[in-house]
Formats: sequence, C-alpha cells, structure tokens
Amino acid sequence: MAYVFKRHVYYKANQSALMVTLPAIFTEKGLLVSHLRFLYSKRHKSQSWIERNVFAVELLLKFINAHINTSTSATEMLRSFVDTLCFGSIDNSNDDQSGLYWQSRRVEDVNVILGHINFYCDYLDELHGHKLPNLNPLRKATKAEERMRWCAYYKRQSNCFLNHLSNPSKHHSSVVRNIQGPLNHLLAIESVHRFPEEHFERFLQYGFLNPRTGDMDFGSLLIVMLMHYGGLRLSECFHIYTSDISVDTKSGSAIVSVFHPSDGASPEPRFSNRRDYLNSRFRQKPRNEYKRSHKLYSGWKQPLLTNRNLSFDVMFFPANKANDFSWLLHKYLAVRVDGAHPYLFSNSIGKPESKKNFIQKHKRAVERIGLEVGKRLGTSPHSHRHSYGYRLNQAGFNQLEIQKAMHHKSPFSCLVYLQPQDKEIREKIRMLEL
Repeated sequence: MAYVFKRHVYYKANQSALMVTLPAIFTEKGLLVSHLRFLYSKRHKSQSWIERNVFAVELLLKFINAHINTSTSATEMLRSFVDTLCFGSIDNSNDDQSGLYWQSRRVEDVNVILGHINFYCDYLDELHGHKLPNLNPLRKATKAEERMRWCAYYKRQSNCFLNHLSNPSKHHSSVVRNIQGPLNHLLAIESVHRFPEEHFERFLQYGFLNPRTGDMDFGSLLIVMLMHYGGLRLSECFHIYTSDISVDTKSGSAIVSVFHPSDGASPEPRFSNRRDYLNSRFRQKPRNEYKRSHKLYSGWKQPLLTNRNLSFDVMFFPANKANDFSWLLHKYLAVRVDGAHPYLFSNSIGKPESKKNFIQKHKRAVERIGLEVGKRLGTSPHSHRHSYGYRLNQAGFNQLEIQKAMHHKSPFSCLVYLQPQDKEIREKIRMLEL
C-alpha cells in the first residue's frame, strides 16, 4: 500500500562532514534520498523553511499516490494538484474518491507550497541535467524519486509552477506560464496591531507582579522593554548573552548588542564564532538550529547586521528607556538563577528561558490587567514591535531611519509598522470636517 510519512534522521553527507539531524520523507519504497540531500544543501535555511519544504513535497507525493492509476499526463497531474490545493478534493456531496479529503487552502499558502516544490525540482535538474528522466526500472532511484524527477522535467518543459520566466526576453510580458499558482489578493489589512498605549504603563506595573508573593518578574519586563522600546522581535531576545550588554559609565544607559546566533563573534576570542563557543563550552547548538519543537528553539529572521562582528545594537526610543533598562537589569541579575549557559534570560531553575514559556507569561500578564489576549487586539508579544515602529514614525523619523532602527534589509519592510489604524483615519476625517 502506498504511503508517505516524515521522520527525523541523522545524516552524514560524507566521511569528513559532521552528522546533522534532518526531517526525511519515507515512502513504501524507502527513503527519498534525493530530498534528504536537497535539505542538507539547504541546511543554512531556517527550521521553518525546512519544515515547510518537507510538508510541500509530502503533499505532492500523497497526491501522486492518490492518482497513481489515473491515465493523465504529468502536466495535467500537476495542474490537478494546483487545483486541488486551491479548491480541495471534496465534492458537493461530501465525497472524495481520491481519499485525500483535503480542504481548500488560502491563495498565499498555495503559492508557498508551489515555491517549495520549485526549489526541489530545480535541485533535481542540477543533479540530472536537462535530459528526459530515465525510467529504466533497474536503476536505484525509488518510485517516489522517479515521480519527482518527472515533476522536475515537466516543470522545466512547460514552465510549470513558477510565476516568472526562467528565460526572460524582450517579449517576456506577452508570455505566461502553462501552470501557475493563483494570484495573491491585493489586500490592505489593518495589520498594525499595536499594544494599546493607554494600558502599557499599567501592564508594566502590574502585569508581571505575582499577586500571591508580591515578586516582580524582572526578566519578563526586560524582554518587553527590548521589544516595546527597542523594537526587537521576540525570538531575537533569546539569542542575547549576558556578556552582550554593557552600561555607559557616563549616562548609565544600557548598550545591548544582538549577535548572529551561530556566526556572530564569540565572547571569548579563542573561539571562532558563537557556534564553536556554545559547542565547546556548553555542548549546545545555536538556538535557531534546534527543531522547532525543542524547548530551546528560537528563530532568526535574518535582520540587517550593522557591525563587523555580525551584530546590531538596540536603539532604545525614547532614549531614556536605556537607563530604565539598566536599572531593571541590575534588579534582575540580583535574583536570577544562574545556570550552565551564556544567555541573559534564565527560567526559575537556571535553564535558558524558552520562547513558549515567555508567551504564556505575557498572556497571563495581559489577562491580569483585564485585557483580552489576541493578535488583532494588539495584545500579542509582537504588538510591541509594531508600537516601536509606529512611535518612530510619529516622532518624525524618515523611512530609511526607521529601517535601520528596526534592522530591516529592505526599506519597504518597515512600511507595515507605519500604517495608521482605521479608527485613526476616521478620527482625522471627523476633525477636518469640523
């Protein structure tokens, strides 16, 4: 019986390479080796990217298995795959002859899935060249690999999946792909979910105060300040070492640096980088290299690095919040439970604080001051970064200045943080009508 499932395996590319853990796809014929090798070649990508790629290839293989006896061309099969992603596989009578029982997917999801399949198909092209795939049954490739090579071939021959041309010419605007994903909707979403400023001081004062013991959670307060007044993403906070923070002796303000979690400069010069330091000192990996399900995992969005040691400095706004951060830092370090790790934030037993644990603390803090938790209500952790970008805009910073303060590689990435809310536009309309 045909089947497709995923398992994590240990993979060693060659005798001199280090062993790595990667997700692998298995079918009834065994391991999909070419995809495992493909993932190894893309191991520098984020864990989220790798998991999404595995998911996309799994979907295609499951679709192929469900239609293995269908006498249609490979091109039509790929077209049907796109249609099934868009509209689902269940008919009007709630029946599904394929047995997949897929619900329809959002346009954005469909295009992400097709994009990941493109990456894998291009890799197969690099391996096997541009010749028609050899279907000789004596070769070592599994049936699944054979099918994926056919997908790569028809992608190349018919310009499948892609929304851009592989061989652009002066006539490229008059040519379209044979098989395309659906067009993304142009949508102006009210996505500026900023934390409500009228509640923020109360949130700081009472949200992280334990009502039973009267103890303040200084670590969580520091993380909130890094996001709200420093514009950091939540994941970036968990890559900060204690040694990454210094205090200006004249002003008393904190200077916080955020380093690339693996390639950034080591706090001890005798180590080549942070990966080497973590491995040698603590037998740990950079936190972005763990599986997403691991308690130590924290992502890395590839922000703009501005220092030669592969780091960037947090720009507190207003500037006096850097002094408040220093004061809170002293309070926190006085009560922190130290452990065998270099990270600034520890939990109650001295282990590195986890992203998941902080999110729960943030949720309880929001509820403690009587607010409802929700991304669209501006009470999620990421809302603090939105607040930071919007305050910079309101204070008169231009787009390029905001880009650098928020460490975006593109000057257009920060625009989402600068959008006014609908209620603010309505209020301005009312004021102009007076």
